[in-house]
Amino acid sequence: MSEKGEVDLTGAKQNTGVWLVKVPKYLSQQWTKATGRGEVGKLRICKKGNQGKAEVSFTLNEELTVIEGIEAKTVSAPRDHPFTMQSVGGQTLAVFTETSSDKIAVEGLVVQRAECRPAVNENYMKLKRLQIEESCKPARLSQQLDRAVTSNYKPVANHTYNLEYERKKKEEGKRARADKQQVLDMLFSAFEKHQYYNIKDLVDITKHCYNLLSKVDVFLSFKQNYLKEILRDIAIYNVKGTHKNTWELKPEYRHYHGEEKTDE
Repeated sequence: MSEKGEVDLTGAKQNTGVWLVKVPKYLSQQWTKATGRGEVGKLRICKKGNQGKAEVSFTLNEELTVIEGIEAKTVSAPRDHPFTMQSVGGQTLAVFTETSSDKIAVEGLVVQRAECRPAVNENYMKLKRLQIEESCKPARLSQQLDRAVTSNYKPVANHTYNLEYERKKKEEGKRARADKQQVLDMLFSAFEKHQYYNIKDLVDITKHCYNLLSKVDVFLSFKQNYLKEILRDIAIYNVKGTHKNTWELKPEYRHYHGEEKTDE
């Protein structure tokens, strides 16, 4: 619609009557192929007697009857198309047009409805049969190849970004194992001096071993969780007694001389 929302009502004011006609899809497609003045056929209106109903039919121009592309065949569209007349049914219908300058105009009010149907003949039956066969075709077809397809689009065993990801993953794994071994060495060294430690002291002792985590902002709780995972393999957490809330090595890892060693 135009920016101002104005509509030219000339057609409505002049009480211009128009027909609303439904036509087959193939017929409208053939009309678009018309050349010259755009003449697509002839409309014939015949009324028998004063009280008889008008008989209306449309005859398609012969040069527009050739339909190509269906099943790679050429068929002829029916030329004769009788109209089935219908009433407007108490509705108020109008036909609008829009120009290139976005102006809207009312061409007229619908005074008659009709349906343009092809005459049932040999051409129509052949056209209909081919249209049905075309619509029933599967969207995908399987085809057996006589020889292998050779092209530049061969599948590859692995893409470059996958290889790069695997390489980085291996490097990170090696670095993680190296960091863990450093942490273990420092833990065993610390437990040779004292038998019991709380988690905060152990974090301080091993804080220089977190090379794997050096690229991120590591919080104390994260360091503690990482350290606890390692401690569970080699140590015991005391939940009661004199050394409550402290860690000590499992018996199989202890190498103290004489009696149980206590903190200094």
